[in-house]
Amino acid sequence: MSSYDVAIIGSGPGGYVAAIRCAQLGMKTAIIEKYSTLGGTCLNVGCIPSKAMLDSSHHYEDAVTHFEEHGIDIPGEIKVNLEKMIARKQSVVDQTCNGVKFLMKKNNITVYEGLGSFKDKTHIDIINSDGESETIEAKNIIIATGSKPSNLPFIELDKERVITSTEALKLKEIPKHMIVIGGGVIGLELGQVYKRLGAEVTVIEFMDRIIPTMDAALSKELMKVMKKQKVKFNLSHKVKSVERKGDEIIVKADNKKGEEVEFKGDYCLVSVGRRPYTDGLNAEAAGVKIDGKGRVEVNEHLQTSTANVYAIGDVIRGAMLAHKAEEEGTLVAEQLAGQKPHIDYNLIPGVVYTWPEVAAVGKTEEELKEAGIEYKSGQFPMRALGRSRASMDLDGFVKILADKKTDEVLGVHMIGARCADLIAEAVTAMEFRASAEDISRMSHSHPTYAEAVKEAALAATGDRALHI
Repeated sequence: MSSYDVAIIGSGPGGYVAAIRCAQLGMKTAIIEKYSTLGGTCLNVGCIPSKAMLDSSHHYEDAVTHFEEHGIDIPGEIKVNLEKMIARKQSVVDQTCNGVKFLMKKNNITVYEGLGSFKDKTHIDIINSDGESETIEAKNIIIATGSKPSNLPFIELDKERVITSTEALKLKEIPKHMIVIGGGVIGLELGQVYKRLGAEVTVIEFMDRIIPTMDAALSKELMKVMKKQKVKFNLSHKVKSVERKGDEIIVKADNKKGEEVEFKGDYCLVSVGRRPYTDGLNAEAAGVKIDGKGRVEVNEHLQTSTANVYAIGDVIRGAMLAHKAEEEGTLVAEQLAGQKPHIDYNLIPGVVYTWPEVAAVGKTEEELKEAGIEYKSGQFPMRALGRSRASMDLDGFVKILADKKTDEVLGVHMIGARCADLIAEAVTAMEFRASAEDISRMSHSHPTYAEAVKEAALAATGDRALHI
């Protein structure tokens, strides 16, 4: 029987990063993945392929709507080749997954392909796709099994017309009318992909706003922009049935007045969140406790109820984000090596990769009000920037929330071009407990989108924005 210092179950961003860090710190490491490719949901059917589709569809939309204005004339009709677009997406996925495979080899990490389940707290049974079984031993075990798309109990997912994000990334045709159940990150991103490619898109959301966990100002602005892009929204609607009749999907919902409304389309994307994935883990054999929401219970050190077993990423509490899982994987590895790492969960940024992009870190205005914290707010519109005018990306703003007395930055919320990258400036500033004035006095290169961060900081220090 092979024996290891650490074995990780799951090879998503949390699992493979944990494996690399453990190996770097001198531990004999194994990683177990039930699928034939490494990388988990994020690399195979999540973050990476969806961004590839978003970028491809963005290029198409630009060619159709903006190239002429930029002085670029294309003779003939511009057409979408969906098969080629999806093939390019898959090549990006393959390159990325192969990169993880290379990193495992480089760091001398043993990779097992098969379903890993606990035999006891130090032994893992692995059953491969041929049904063959083997057992390995590990002093410490990290659960990094991630999540799967959630569903509503009355919806039957046929994975042909009633689909999840996984199937939406490999459709054979562009829908005529895609109904999206759920106005969160995944539904909006994939809805925008197919809207750009020519589908009619209708979003049905149970809450009274889209991206409901983010600052309300971001929800309002993103919906305004996507409405301009001809996406239809139905908020405060409770879906109660989804029925397929041939190639037609009929969705029935109650609106906020309690009246039944009906939607008809040829595809229905169900994007109502994700659930922790512990199926087949046999966690009880190791004494690992699962809570009422299906999450593995952990303490502040990400240790489960069994001392030598840890859990990270989507399978535990908190936001289901790849970069959160990576930080947690690193934290567990360094703790096992006797170090004292830490994570500030308040400073894990969240991003929506629509265009314009949406990004945020820290507290929302709603959270500050609820906590009774006095704050000041500074906001600056993207359209006031020379860089935005040059690129024709005029929508959005940056908003900075700072403590009214100390001026410490408490939250940064932005929507606009390249905000997924810009938010890193806010994270850096807040990690060092910067004040709004600190940011306002930093030189920002001109012309850039990042100037909006400086201008918002100037506005937060007291109506000092220079370019509005």
